[in-house]
Amino acid sequence: MSQFDSVTLAPPDPILSLTGAFKADPNPEKINLSVGVFVNDHGATPILETVRSAEKRLAETSETKSYLPITGTPQYASLTQQLCFGEASATSLSNRVITADTPGGTGALRVAGEFIKNNLNTSDVWLSNPTWANHKGIFSAAGFQIKTYSYFNSSSLSLDYGAFIESLNSIPAGDLVVLHACCHNPTGADLSPEQWDEVALIASNRGWIPLLDFAYQGFGSDIDQDAYGPRRLAETGLPLFVCQSFSKNFGLYRERVGALHVLTDGGDEAERVASQVKISVRTNYSNPPAHGGAIVETILNDETMKEKWIAEVASMRERIQNVRHQFVSALSNAGVARDFSFLIKQKGMFSFTGLTKEQAQKLRADYSIYIVDSGRINVAGLTSENLSRAAGALKELLG
Repeated sequence: MSQFDSVTLAPPDPILSLTGAFKADPNPEKINLSVGVFVNDHGATPILETVRSAEKRLAETSETKSYLPITGTPQYASLTQQLCFGEASATSLSNRVITADTPGGTGALRVAGEFIKNNLNTSDVWLSNPTWANHKGIFSAAGFQIKTYSYFNSSSLSLDYGAFIESLNSIPAGDLVVLHACCHNPTGADLSPEQWDEVALIASNRGWIPLLDFAYQGFGSDIDQDAYGPRRLAETGLPLFVCQSFSKNFGLYRERVGALHVLTDGGDEAERVASQVKISVRTNYSNPPAHGGAIVETILNDETMKEKWIAEVASMRERIQNVRHQFVSALSNAGVARDFSFLIKQKGMFSFTGLTKEQAQKLRADYSIYIVDSGRINVAGLTSENLSRAAGALKELLG
Protein backbone atom coordinates (compact mmCIF):
# COMPACT_ATOMS: atom_id res chain seq x y z
CA MET A 1 0.00 0.00 0.00
CA SER A 2 1.17 3.50 -0.84
CA GLN A 3 0.06 6.73 0.72
CA PHE A 4 -0.69 7.84 -2.84
CA ASP A 5 -3.18 5.03 -3.58
CA SER A 6 -6.06 7.41 -2.87
CA VAL A 7 -4.85 9.91 -5.51
CA THR A 8 -7.05 9.83 -8.60
CA LEU A 9 -5.97 10.73 -12.12
CA ALA A 10 -7.04 14.29 -12.92
CA PRO A 11 -8.54 14.96 -16.33
CA PRO A 12 -6.18 16.71 -18.75
CA ASP A 13 -6.55 20.44 -19.26
CA PRO A 14 -8.95 20.80 -22.21
CA ILE A 15 -6.77 23.38 -23.95
CA LEU A 16 -3.17 22.88 -22.82
CA SER A 17 -3.36 19.12 -23.39
CA LEU A 18 -3.96 19.80 -27.09
CA THR A 19 -0.52 21.40 -27.31
CA GLY A 20 1.06 18.08 -26.39
CA ALA A 21 -1.05 16.27 -28.98
CA PHE A 22 -0.11 18.86 -31.58
CA LYS A 23 3.61 18.51 -30.87
CA ALA A 24 3.36 14.73 -31.14
CA ASP A 25 1.51 14.87 -34.47
CA PRO A 26 3.96 13.92 -37.28
CA ASN A 27 1.91 15.68 -39.99
CA PRO A 28 4.16 18.45 -41.42
CA GLU A 29 1.05 20.46 -42.34
CA LYS A 30 -0.49 20.41 -38.86
CA ILE A 31 -2.14 23.62 -37.63
CA ASN A 32 -2.54 24.69 -34.00
CA LEU A 33 -5.55 26.94 -33.43
CA SER A 34 -6.10 25.89 -29.82
CA VAL A 35 -3.71 27.57 -27.38
CA GLY A 36 -4.17 31.30 -26.76
CA VAL A 37 -0.80 32.62 -27.89
CA PHE A 38 -0.20 35.30 -30.53
CA VAL A 39 1.97 34.20 -33.45
CA ASN A 40 3.22 36.19 -36.41
CA ASP A 41 2.74 35.19 -40.05
CA HIS A 42 5.65 32.76 -39.73
CA GLY A 43 3.92 30.95 -36.88
CA ALA A 44 6.35 32.20 -34.23
CA THR A 45 5.58 34.04 -31.00
CA PRO A 46 7.88 37.07 -31.28
CA ILE A 47 9.79 38.93 -28.60
CA LEU A 48 8.79 42.57 -28.94
CA GLU A 49 11.63 44.95 -29.78
CA THR A 50 10.69 47.14 -26.82
CA VAL A 51 10.97 44.10 -24.58
CA ARG A 52 14.45 43.35 -25.96
CA SER A 53 15.49 46.95 -25.33
CA ALA A 54 14.10 46.90 -21.80
CA GLU A 55 15.89 43.64 -20.99
CA LYS A 56 19.20 45.04 -22.23
CA ARG A 57 18.74 48.12 -20.07
CA LEU A 58 17.87 45.99 -17.05
CA ALA A 59 20.89 43.74 -17.61
CA GLU A 60 23.14 46.80 -17.55
CA THR A 61 21.55 48.64 -14.63
CA SER A 62 20.11 46.03 -12.23
CA GLU A 63 22.01 45.87 -8.96
CA THR A 64 20.17 43.24 -6.90
CA LYS A 65 18.10 40.08 -7.01
CA SER A 66 16.62 40.63 -3.57
CA TYR A 67 12.92 40.15 -2.86
CA LEU A 68 10.34 42.67 -4.01
CA PRO A 69 7.76 44.00 -1.54
CA ILE A 70 4.72 41.73 -1.10
CA THR A 71 2.62 43.71 -3.59
CA GLY A 72 5.48 44.86 -5.84
CA THR A 73 7.00 48.31 -6.31
CA PRO A 74 5.04 51.58 -6.01
CA GLN A 75 6.16 52.58 -9.49
CA TYR A 76 4.81 49.38 -11.03
CA ALA A 77 1.51 50.04 -9.26
CA SER A 78 1.33 53.62 -10.53
CA LEU A 79 2.22 52.79 -14.14
CA THR A 80 -0.17 49.85 -14.43
CA GLN A 81 -2.94 51.93 -12.86
CA GLN A 82 -2.37 54.58 -15.52
CA LEU A 83 -2.55 51.96 -18.27
CA CYS A 84 -5.76 50.55 -16.83
CA PHE A 85 -7.67 53.67 -15.76
CA GLY A 86 -6.02 56.38 -17.88
CA GLU A 87 -3.45 58.86 -16.61
CA ALA A 88 -5.92 61.52 -15.42
CA SER A 89 -8.24 59.08 -13.68
CA ALA A 90 -5.36 57.12 -12.17
CA THR A 91 -4.09 60.31 -10.56
CA SER A 92 -7.48 61.10 -9.03
CA LEU A 93 -7.92 57.48 -7.90
CA SER A 94 -4.37 56.99 -6.61
CA ASN A 95 -5.35 57.06 -2.93
CA ARG A 96 -8.24 54.66 -3.52
CA VAL A 97 -6.63 51.94 -5.64
CA ILE A 98 -4.76 49.04 -4.08
CA THR A 99 -2.48 47.31 -6.58
CA ALA A 100 -0.62 44.02 -6.35
CA ASP A 101 2.02 42.86 -8.84
CA THR A 102 0.90 39.28 -9.57
CA PRO A 103 2.13 36.19 -11.48
CA GLY A 104 0.05 36.86 -14.58
CA GLY A 105 -3.65 37.52 -14.86
CA THR A 106 -4.31 34.10 -13.36
CA GLY A 107 -2.46 35.09 -10.20
CA ALA A 108 -4.48 38.31 -10.03
CA LEU A 109 -7.74 36.37 -10.36
CA ARG A 110 -6.75 33.92 -7.64
CA VAL A 111 -5.67 36.63 -5.19
CA ALA A 112 -8.87 38.56 -5.89
CA GLY A 113 -10.97 35.44 -5.43
CA GLU A 114 -9.40 34.57 -2.09
CA PHE A 115 -9.66 38.14 -0.82
CA ILE A 116 -13.34 38.41 -1.77
CA LYS A 117 -14.26 34.99 -0.39
CA ASN A 118 -12.49 35.62 2.91
CA ASN A 119 -13.52 39.22 3.48
CA LEU A 120 -16.69 40.27 1.63
CA ASN A 121 -19.28 37.79 2.86
CA THR A 122 -20.18 36.43 -0.56
CA SER A 123 -20.17 32.85 -1.76
CA ASP A 124 -21.51 33.07 -5.34
CA VAL A 125 -19.58 34.10 -8.45
CA TRP A 126 -21.27 34.65 -11.81
CA LEU A 127 -19.38 33.77 -15.00
CA SER A 128 -20.44 34.44 -18.57
CA ASN A 129 -21.82 31.52 -20.57
CA PRO A 130 -19.38 30.65 -22.08
CA THR A 131 -16.19 31.92 -20.45
CA TRP A 132 -12.48 31.16 -20.26
CA ALA A 133 -12.21 27.55 -19.12
CA ASN A 134 -9.92 28.36 -16.18
CA HIS A 135 -12.33 30.84 -14.55
CA LYS A 136 -14.39 28.03 -13.07
CA GLY A 137 -11.36 26.26 -11.65
CA ILE A 138 -9.85 29.42 -10.15
CA PHE A 139 -13.00 30.53 -8.35
CA SER A 140 -14.01 27.00 -7.32
CA ALA A 141 -10.59 26.60 -5.72
CA ALA A 142 -11.17 29.86 -3.85
CA GLY A 143 -14.39 28.40 -2.40
CA PHE A 144 -17.08 30.01 -4.58
CA GLN A 145 -20.28 28.48 -5.87
CA ILE A 146 -20.26 28.89 -9.65
CA LYS A 147 -23.25 30.40 -11.43
CA THR A 148 -23.58 31.66 -15.00
CA TYR A 149 -25.19 34.62 -16.72
CA SER A 150 -26.36 34.65 -20.33
CA TYR A 151 -23.98 36.21 -22.82
CA PHE A 152 -23.73 34.52 -26.22
CA ASN A 153 -26.27 33.36 -28.77
CA SER A 154 -24.93 30.11 -30.19
CA SER A 155 -27.33 30.26 -33.13
CA SER A 156 -26.40 33.73 -34.40
CA LEU A 157 -22.84 33.43 -33.01
CA SER A 158 -23.11 36.91 -31.53
CA LEU A 159 -23.66 38.71 -28.25
CA ASP A 160 -27.15 38.03 -26.84
CA TYR A 161 -27.44 41.47 -25.33
CA GLY A 162 -31.06 41.23 -24.24
CA ALA A 163 -30.51 38.00 -22.33
CA PHE A 164 -27.24 39.36 -20.94
CA ILE A 165 -28.89 42.46 -19.49
CA GLU A 166 -31.79 40.41 -18.13
CA SER A 167 -29.29 38.15 -16.35
CA LEU A 168 -27.36 41.05 -14.83
CA ASN A 169 -30.61 42.53 -13.50
CA SER A 170 -31.36 39.28 -11.66
CA ILE A 171 -28.04 38.91 -9.83
CA PRO A 172 -28.36 39.54 -6.05
CA ALA A 173 -26.56 42.35 -4.30
CA GLY A 174 -23.18 41.35 -2.92
CA ASP A 175 -22.54 38.56 -5.42
CA LEU A 176 -19.36 38.63 -7.52
CA VAL A 177 -19.75 39.11 -11.29
CA VAL A 178 -16.79 38.39 -13.58
CA LEU A 179 -16.84 40.44 -16.79
CA HIS A 180 -14.42 40.39 -19.72
CA ALA A 181 -13.08 43.92 -20.24
CA CYS A 182 -12.44 43.36 -23.97
CA CYS A 183 -11.78 40.60 -26.52
CA HIS A 184 -14.14 38.20 -24.79
CA ASN A 185 -12.60 34.75 -24.39
CA PRO A 186 -13.77 32.51 -26.00
CA THR A 187 -16.33 34.26 -28.21
CA GLY A 188 -14.69 37.49 -29.37
CA ALA A 189 -18.07 39.22 -28.85
CA ASP A 190 -17.52 42.52 -27.04
CA LEU A 191 -19.67 45.23 -25.50
CA SER A 192 -19.94 48.71 -27.03
CA PRO A 193 -19.32 51.82 -24.89
CA GLU A 194 -23.07 52.38 -24.69
CA GLN A 195 -23.58 48.82 -23.48
CA TRP A 196 -20.87 49.26 -20.86
CA ASP A 197 -22.75 52.36 -19.68
CA GLU A 198 -25.81 50.20 -19.07
CA VAL A 199 -23.75 47.56 -17.28
CA ALA A 200 -22.35 50.25 -14.98
CA LEU A 201 -25.87 51.52 -14.24
CA ILE A 202 -27.11 48.01 -13.42
CA ALA A 203 -24.12 47.32 -11.18
CA SER A 204 -24.86 50.54 -9.28
CA ASN A 205 -28.56 49.79 -8.95
CA ARG A 206 -28.23 46.11 -8.07
CA GLY A 207 -25.17 46.35 -5.83
CA TRP A 208 -23.27 43.31 -7.06
CA ILE A 209 -19.46 43.37 -7.18
CA PRO A 210 -17.82 43.71 -10.61
CA LEU A 211 -14.53 41.98 -11.36
CA LEU A 212 -13.04 42.64 -14.79
CA ASP A 213 -10.66 40.17 -16.41
CA PHE A 214 -8.48 42.46 -18.53
CA ALA A 215 -6.13 40.17 -20.46
CA TYR A 216 -6.10 41.64 -23.98
CA GLN A 217 -5.79 45.42 -23.74
CA GLY A 218 -4.87 46.75 -27.17
CA PHE A 219 -5.93 43.64 -29.08
CA GLY A 220 -9.53 44.82 -29.65
CA SER A 221 -9.73 48.46 -30.79
CA ASP A 222 -6.77 50.22 -29.15
CA ILE A 223 -5.18 50.71 -25.74
CA ASP A 224 -7.67 53.34 -24.57
CA GLN A 225 -10.88 52.10 -26.19
CA ASP A 226 -10.32 48.61 -24.81
CA ALA A 227 -10.18 50.12 -21.31
CA TYR A 228 -13.62 51.74 -21.55
CA GLY A 229 -15.26 49.12 -19.32
CA PRO A 230 -12.84 49.37 -16.38
CA ARG A 231 -12.75 53.15 -16.61
CA ARG A 232 -16.54 53.46 -16.77
CA LEU A 233 -17.10 51.14 -13.82
CA ALA A 234 -14.46 53.01 -11.83
CA GLU A 235 -16.68 56.10 -12.17
CA THR A 236 -19.55 54.41 -10.33
CA GLY A 237 -17.82 54.48 -6.95
CA LEU A 238 -18.57 50.79 -6.43
CA PRO A 239 -15.99 48.35 -5.11
CA LEU A 240 -14.19 47.20 -8.25
CA PHE A 241 -11.60 44.54 -9.05
CA VAL A 242 -9.56 44.59 -12.26
CA CYS A 243 -7.19 41.74 -13.13
CA GLN A 244 -4.62 42.74 -15.75
CA SER A 245 -2.43 40.39 -17.74
CA PHE A 246 0.62 41.42 -19.77
CA SER A 247 1.16 38.04 -21.41
CA LYS A 248 -0.42 39.03 -24.70
CA ASN A 249 0.14 42.75 -25.17
CA PHE A 250 3.77 42.61 -24.03
CA GLY A 251 4.37 39.06 -25.30
CA LEU A 252 5.55 38.07 -21.81
CA TYR A 253 3.79 34.71 -21.64
CA ARG A 254 6.43 32.75 -19.76
CA GLU A 255 7.40 35.66 -17.48
CA ARG A 256 3.96 35.58 -15.75
CA VAL A 257 3.28 39.30 -15.35
CA GLY A 258 0.00 40.79 -14.18
CA ALA A 259 -1.63 43.18 -11.75
CA LEU A 260 -4.63 43.21 -9.45
CA HIS A 261 -6.29 46.58 -8.86
CA VAL A 262 -8.87 46.96 -6.07
CA LEU A 263 -10.85 50.19 -6.03
CA THR A 264 -11.85 51.27 -2.51
CA ASP A 265 -13.20 54.39 -0.81
CA GLY A 266 -9.68 55.30 0.27
CA GLY A 267 -8.38 56.19 3.73
CA ASP A 268 -8.83 53.58 6.43
CA GLU A 269 -10.74 51.30 4.06
CA ALA A 270 -7.84 51.24 1.60
CA GLU A 271 -5.42 50.43 4.42
CA ARG A 272 -7.54 47.52 5.63
CA VAL A 273 -8.04 46.14 2.14
CA ALA A 274 -4.32 46.39 1.38
CA SER A 275 -3.49 44.45 4.55
CA GLN A 276 -5.76 41.57 3.56
CA VAL A 277 -4.55 41.51 -0.06
CA LYS A 278 -1.03 41.16 1.33
CA ILE A 279 -2.14 38.17 3.43
CA SER A 280 -3.48 36.45 0.29
CA VAL A 281 -0.26 37.14 -1.61
CA ARG A 282 1.94 36.07 1.29
CA THR A 283 0.21 32.71 1.70
CA ASN A 284 0.18 32.01 -2.05
CA TYR A 285 3.56 33.04 -3.47
CA SER A 286 5.01 35.38 -0.80
CA ASN A 287 6.03 38.15 -3.22
CA PRO A 288 6.01 38.63 -6.99
CA PRO A 289 8.70 37.62 -9.48
CA ALA A 290 10.72 40.64 -10.54
CA HIS A 291 11.96 40.27 -14.11
CA GLY A 292 8.73 40.48 -16.11
CA GLY A 293 7.33 43.29 -14.01
CA ALA A 294 10.58 45.22 -14.38
CA ILE A 295 10.26 44.94 -18.17
CA VAL A 296 6.72 46.36 -18.09
CA GLU A 297 7.80 49.07 -15.67
CA THR A 298 10.78 50.05 -17.83
CA ILE A 299 8.71 50.36 -21.00
CA LEU A 300 5.79 52.24 -19.45
CA ASN A 301 8.12 54.64 -17.61
CA ASP A 302 9.91 55.74 -20.81
CA GLU A 303 7.72 57.79 -23.17
CA THR A 304 9.71 56.85 -26.27
CA MET A 305 9.64 53.15 -25.45
CA LYS A 306 5.97 53.35 -24.52
CA GLU A 307 5.07 54.86 -27.89
CA LYS A 308 7.05 52.15 -29.69
CA TRP A 309 5.28 49.51 -27.60
CA ILE A 310 1.85 50.95 -28.47
CA ALA A 311 2.84 50.72 -32.15
CA GLU A 312 3.90 47.08 -31.68
CA VAL A 313 0.56 46.28 -30.05
CA ALA A 314 -1.21 47.97 -32.96
CA SER A 315 0.77 45.81 -35.38
CA MET A 316 -0.31 42.62 -33.58
CA ARG A 317 -3.93 43.81 -33.49
CA GLU A 318 -3.89 44.65 -37.20
CA ARG A 319 -2.51 41.23 -38.07
CA ILE A 320 -5.38 39.56 -36.20
CA GLN A 321 -7.96 41.80 -37.89
CA ASN A 322 -6.46 41.16 -41.32
CA VAL A 323 -6.44 37.41 -40.76
CA ARG A 324 -10.14 37.53 -39.88
CA HIS A 325 -10.93 39.20 -43.21
CA GLN A 326 -8.62 36.88 -45.14
CA PHE A 327 -10.10 33.75 -43.56
CA VAL A 328 -13.67 34.80 -44.31
CA SER A 329 -12.66 35.43 -47.95
CA ALA A 330 -10.81 32.12 -48.14
CA LEU A 331 -13.82 30.22 -46.82
CA SER A 332 -16.08 31.92 -49.34
CA ASN A 333 -13.65 31.25 -52.19
CA ALA A 334 -13.39 27.60 -51.13
CA GLY A 335 -17.15 27.31 -51.53
CA VAL A 336 -18.05 26.81 -47.88
CA ALA A 337 -21.82 27.20 -47.74
CA ARG A 338 -22.00 28.44 -44.15
CA ASP A 339 -21.72 32.19 -43.60
CA PHE A 340 -18.63 32.99 -41.51
CA SER A 341 -18.84 36.78 -41.83
CA PHE A 342 -19.41 36.99 -38.05
CA LEU A 343 -15.65 36.46 -37.68
CA ILE A 344 -15.05 39.99 -38.91
CA LYS A 345 -17.27 41.51 -36.22
CA GLN A 346 -15.53 39.72 -33.35
CA LYS A 347 -12.46 41.14 -31.62
CA GLY A 348 -9.26 39.75 -30.22
CA MET A 349 -7.54 36.46 -30.79
CA PHE A 350 -10.48 34.16 -30.24
CA SER A 351 -13.60 33.22 -32.13
CA PHE A 352 -16.46 30.85 -31.51
CA THR A 353 -16.87 29.12 -34.89
CA GLY A 354 -20.11 27.28 -34.19
CA LEU A 355 -18.41 23.95 -34.91
CA THR A 356 -19.61 21.03 -32.80
CA LYS A 357 -17.48 18.86 -30.54
CA GLU A 358 -17.64 16.07 -33.12
CA GLN A 359 -16.54 18.40 -35.89
CA ALA A 360 -13.66 19.71 -33.76
CA GLN A 361 -12.51 16.16 -33.08
CA LYS A 362 -12.74 15.29 -36.78
CA LEU A 363 -10.61 18.32 -37.69
CA ARG A 364 -7.94 17.07 -35.31
CA ALA A 365 -8.13 13.40 -36.30
CA ASP A 366 -8.48 13.74 -40.08
CA TYR A 367 -6.81 17.07 -40.88
CA SER A 368 -4.35 17.69 -38.01
CA ILE A 369 -6.07 21.02 -37.34
CA TYR A 370 -6.18 21.47 -33.58
CA ILE A 371 -9.11 23.39 -32.11
CA VAL A 372 -10.77 22.90 -28.72
CA ASP A 373 -13.95 20.84 -28.42
CA SER A 374 -16.07 23.95 -27.89
CA GLY A 375 -15.31 25.09 -31.43
CA ARG A 376 -13.19 28.02 -30.26
CA ILE A 377 -10.22 28.92 -32.44
CA ASN A 378 -7.25 31.20 -31.96
CA VAL A 379 -7.48 33.30 -35.12
CA ALA A 380 -3.87 34.40 -34.69
CA GLY A 381 -2.80 30.81 -35.39
CA LEU A 382 -3.77 31.25 -39.04
CA THR A 383 -0.94 32.28 -41.37
CA SER A 384 -0.52 32.90 -45.09
CA GLU A 385 0.91 29.36 -45.36
CA ASN A 386 -1.88 27.45 -43.61
CA LEU A 387 -4.97 29.61 -44.16
CA SER A 388 -6.03 28.06 -47.47
CA ARG A 389 -5.52 24.55 -46.08
CA ALA A 390 -7.74 25.37 -43.09
CA ALA A 391 -10.41 26.76 -45.41
CA GLY A 392 -10.24 23.66 -47.58
CA ALA A 393 -10.61 21.38 -44.59
CA LEU A 394 -13.74 23.25 -43.50
CA LYS A 395 -15.11 22.95 -47.02
CA GLU A 396 -14.71 19.15 -46.84
CA LEU A 397 -16.11 19.05 -43.33
CA LEU A 398 -19.11 21.36 -43.81
CA GLY A 399 -19.76 21.27 -47.55
